[in-house]
Amino acid sequence: MQATVGDHVHMYSRNIGMIDRKGEILEVRGADGEPPYMVRFEDGHTGLVYPGPDCVVEHRNAEEQR
Repeated sequence: MQATVGDHVHMYSRNIGMIDRKGEILEVRGADGEPPYMVRFEDGHTGLVYPGPDCVVEHRNAEEQR
């Protein structure tokens, strides 16, 4: 998994009744865009994320990167 600053991460809930979590990647701490990522979630919480199989990186499109 690779990401850049500004990409979004979507962590799908693994349990019924729990909500998905979404956030913006603020910092990439691994080499070559690899995890871990510092993420600011929609609720304002910031945390270090080691994405698992229930997580998807949603890359910014080329237009937004300019």
